[in-house]
Amino acid sequence: MTASDDGDLVEADGKIAVPPHVAAAIETLIAWAGDDPAREGLRDTPRRVARAWKEYCAGYGEDPGRHLSRVFEEVGGYDEIVLLKDIPFQSHCEHHMAPIIGRAHIAYLPRNHVVGISKLARVLHGYARRLQVQERLTAEVADCIWTHLKPLGVAVVIEATHACMTARGVRTPGVAMVTSRMMGAFRDDERSRKEVLALIGVGGR
Repeated sequence: MTASDDGDLVEADGKIAVPPHVAAAIETLIAWAGDDPAREGLRDTPRRVARAWKEYCAGYGEDPGRHLSRVFEEVGGYDEIVLLKDIPFQSHCEHHMAPIIGRAHIAYLPRNHVVGISKLARVLHGYARRLQVQERLTAEVADCIWTHLKPLGVAVVIEATHACMTARGVRTPGVAMVTSRMMGAFRDDERSRKEVLALIGVGGR
């Protein structure tokens, strides 16, 4: 075995090595659910599940703020809203470890520089690839942009469905949760807030 850049052991086939106690924990869950972890279709499932969760939670191994370290000041005097709409993301609920699937809208009002738009999506994914609640995810993305870019305003709106509600418990599909965080001008100035919400498409509420 060799070590990856992240410090994980890697097997000869290039796949992350799964510690025996991790595979055993998943086998226990399969058995507790009522199936036989030794049957043919499930023999490799514990390792597959473990590697999948390592990928789902890759955000723990990064600092999302680093994506905002490179900025551009030559913007031709542009000082209006920058908005990235409908960014798809997936996360997992920290209460049931069930999928959260949604889209985010991230906007900021530049002070004297901008950042590459793909970096906004990277910040979102860095926080989404952790066990989350939607409210905290919304706040973390907004706070990160506010801290690192120091803009005049930040607006983050997230719409998502939660499998912990649609696939279990109350079992109510088709319901989306919407959260938002407004900072700076978007919080303090009603006209700016209405403008960014209208651009996002939530009616300037």
